Amino acid sequence: MQLNSSIKQKTISLGWTGASGAPYGLRLLECLLQDGYRVYLMVSSAARVVLATEHGLQLSANSDKAKAQLDQLFNGHQGELIVLGKEQWFSPPASGSAAPKQMVICPCSTGTLAAVATGMSNNLLERAADVVLKERGQLILVPRETPFNAIHLEHMLNLTRNGAVIMPAAPGFYHHPQNVQDLVDFMVARILDHLGIDHSLTSRWGYDNPKDSDLDH
Repeated sequence: MQLNSSIKQKTISLGWTGASGAPYGLRLLECLLQDGYRVYLMVSSAARVVLATEHGLQLSANSDKAKAQLDQLFNGHQGELIVLGKEQWFSPPASGSAAPKQMVICPCSTGTLAAVATGMSNNLLERAADVVLKERGQLILVPRETPFNAIHLEHMLNLTRNGAVIMPAAPGFYHHPQNVQDLVDFMVARILDHLGIDHSLTSRWGYDNPKDSDLDH
């Protein structure tokens, strides 16, 4: 069965889990939708708690209601948002024959990190990550924890050796951030860079203007 190549090119899986850093996940989703991506979004129960705590967003556990909430939040986007439940095993991210070749887990809890590193696949989010790895796709995990213990570091090393990219939520300061949103945008910009998505969220090293920095990118 041939999948439409244009759909595959503009499709991505996104996972939100229970680590601190909900603003990173929200901003990344916003950017992906603005760029016209079809986004398969998987949200853990703990992630909904963090969203409520850090952003004041009471995201529904019902997939259809959650989609409506996020569509309203990002009104007017060009992409397509599909919110999936944790046991929707017949959805595209669950199978190598249909799953997107790119996936980001942002933020990524150390529990999810461990599950993906050991191939647990106890829910759709974990299975989706496992599929991307086995299909030799691009998996980016954005853990937000400090300090890391040896268990965390061993899981990160295992995932890196198996092709994943570990990108801790550690924003830089050389762009002279003026507020929290600037720090969020820095991390999201680095994620978009690795995904190959053009953006002007923040300036690059050696440039003063984000638009100028895109000229050579």
